[in-house]
Amino acid sequence: MALDLGEVRTGVAASDPDSILASPLEVVPSEDLVAYLGRLVEELGVRVVVVGVPKTLGGEVGFQARRILATLASLRRAFPDLRFVEWDERLTTRVAAGRRAGKKKRPQRLDHLAAATMLQEYLEAGRNA
Repeated sequence: MALDLGEVRTGVAASDPDSILASPLEVVPSEDLVAYLGRLVEELGVRVVVVGVPKTLGGEVGFQARRILATLASLRRAFPDLRFVEWDERLTTRVAAGRRAGKKKRPQRLDHLAAATMLQEYLEAGRNA
């Protein structure tokens, strides 16, 4: 599973049972994240949660990344049995927006698509390691 954490909303994605393909799930209000994650962990048997940390283009931890790391620390306390992996999510929202380009549907939040992009990168990195 992957989370694209935001102050207001969080994008959520999950992989198939074989950890081959990441799929966007939904965008949830960040204030509801702990309860939502608790349900999903139980329903899907989640063991690993990839969390995007938006480093600067220079690879540094900026203001936004520090805020996310603070939220991540809270999640680690709430779910001590889960393994949380920090993942550099630079440009994942831009990649997700590019995948939506040309589609004539109404605008939608890209947070869950960014989470899926990040999770797919993580899954592929594991296969190529």
